[in-house]
Amino acid sequence: MGTRTGYVVPRGLVLLVSLTAHCSSPQASGFFRQGLASSMGSQVARLSASILQGFQCQEAGQLSQAQFSSLVREAQKQKAILNARQLSCMANLLALHNLTSDFADYPPDLLLFYDLRNVDEAKCRAFISRASQGNLNLLSGLSAQKRELLNMSLTCLGNPGTNLSKEDLSILGSLVCDMEPAVIRESDPHILDNLKHCSQLTAGQQDALNALLHSGATSLGAPESWNLGRLWSLGPLAFYINSTLWKMVTKEVSKDFFRDVVARYQAGSLPRSRVQSFVDSFLTQELTVSRANRETGRRCSRGNITAQVIQDELFMVRYDCKQLKSCLGSKVLKANLNPLLQHPLPGECQRVVKGKLSEIYPGGVPEDQLKLITSLVYLYTNDEIGHWNITSRDTVVALLSSDVAMENQTQAVIKKYLELNGTVTGALLVAIGGFRLCWMSPRQIEAIRPVELRRAGALDISSCAQERKDDLYEKAKEAFSGSNGTVTYYHYIRPYLGGAPVEDLKHLSRANISMDIDTFTSLNPEVLQNLSLSNVAKLLGRNVADLRKARSNPAVSSWLQSQNQSALEALGLGRTPEQLHPSSATTGKPLPAWITDKGHKSSASPSGHITVTTTSGCCVLAPLHVFSALGLPIGLILLMKLL
Repeated sequence: MGTRTGYVVPRGLVLLVSLTAHCSSPQASGFFRQGLASSMGSQVARLSASILQGFQCQEAGQLSQAQFSSLVREAQKQKAILNARQLSCMANLLALHNLTSDFADYPPDLLLFYDLRNVDEAKCRAFISRASQGNLNLLSGLSAQKRELLNMSLTCLGNPGTNLSKEDLSILGSLVCDMEPAVIRESDPHILDNLKHCSQLTAGQQDALNALLHSGATSLGAPESWNLGRLWSLGPLAFYINSTLWKMVTKEVSKDFFRDVVARYQAGSLPRSRVQSFVDSFLTQELTVSRANRETGRRCSRGNITAQVIQDELFMVRYDCKQLKSCLGSKVLKANLNPLLQHPLPGECQRVVKGKLSEIYPGGVPEDQLKLITSLVYLYTNDEIGHWNITSRDTVVALLSSDVAMENQTQAVIKKYLELNGTVTGALLVAIGGFRLCWMSPRQIEAIRPVELRRAGALDISSCAQERKDDLYEKAKEAFSGSNGTVTYYHYIRPYLGGAPVEDLKHLSRANISMDIDTFTSLNPEVLQNLSLSNVAKLLGRNVADLRKARSNPAVSSWLQSQNQSALEALGLGRTPEQLHPSSATTGKPLPAWITDKGHKSSASPSGHITVTTTSGCCVLAPLHVFSALGLPIGLILLMKLL
């Protein structure tokens, strides 16, 4: 709802986002701990999805094998939505408990974070089929892991090349989304079912999709035969149809589809980002006879725009931007601003509306109207925003909660709000999103009271420039310094660690926090280069093997290159992709021949002992609980022996 044009923010939204902030990671972890405390014996008590979504690595690491197995199965049963940080930890704990073989009972998202070298070739098809149902966007920060998953999948299928069969496609699922455009052109036409699950197609993939649809080889048939039902059966793929294909679809069907799209957009069921590109492509076509009439030179050839005209879902088809400028009067615009902006207007038309509003309100748009022009905010300069009257948090939320306002507009809106005695609260920070913090000025960040940042909970500032991360870290450090214990402090400070200096990270490394790989890769690259291998091993703890999944990250790759090769191998790592292999949970038998293994091997045996073997042949054998009690990763124990 946040991106819909002209959306009026309900007054209850601030309360809603306040509750959202209260239930964010640090607070939710408390509910998770309470849920675990209610468990009896080897089974974890039935936990709701909301409690499971507060999953914390530290607490889960204290569970027995049977309890943890029960917890993961409960997460699948309750369809709990977990983030990449939680899933990565869960996958590592499964390997530690030697529970990876039961993947059929686990959430598909979880399988994306598996150490893929632990997958038995005999079960690879079943594994891929389930993993491909997961949300691949969770691996956005682990491109090496995603690439390895895709390569392993193709190897399992016998390397079919670009010509995938219907059976191959049924197994690969959404993994097809990361394949080359040639795969779309040359595979079985049922690939459409796979592509429907892709969050975004590249330009090349879109061209291949249109070529496939143009061929008429799919179940939809030739574009000339499409009806409204067939168009909607394409799901999100319908929004990639290019202008060439739209010319082939009958005008009646295409206009019916356009009408449906606008209606669903206005109802809030379609996001602007998806609809806008479709509208821009669709409106380039001459779909009505009236389009030709617009070239006659007449100033307003379609007739004056009225309230009734604006209510028509085909309004944009009948009035292009030139006609909008000529036929829309100031009185009608002022009285119908909200319904007009409910249409996904092209950029040129939006500029027409802005110009007319400037004529109506030469002293600046009134505050009660600002909540209606959220889709136009990006067109306003700092000076223009400076003439606005922004006194309400609801107004700030309306202007900034969508993805339209850019950096300059963000700073200008908040500046004006603060000038008029407004305050940046935790609820407001949650409502506008963590990425807006990236666009606040240092002075505006300084104006945030520490207690409000604490109330906001975990905000995502990963897209911030390094300078802004540094500013936010200092503010967060002030906000969370009174936390009870280092582990609790870490839960709060984690999203802001991208601005942490070396000494602060070294301090955290002594607290047995087992930092997740996503947080690790968000650290300041310059600071990361100044951390020793021992520092990193202690920081990551049980997650140290995840360095392999992040080996494509430039900062991680650079750090690996600077480390001692023998010491890296002691952790099961290497400085190059070929040398970088994590620990593999096995039952003592050799690794599958279909996946190459180099360096060291470690295994968690049924007896509860862990064996680590290095390339030099030295070994460590100890009960699992010894390492857990010490709070140290296996590789670190061995590393200290070698050093």
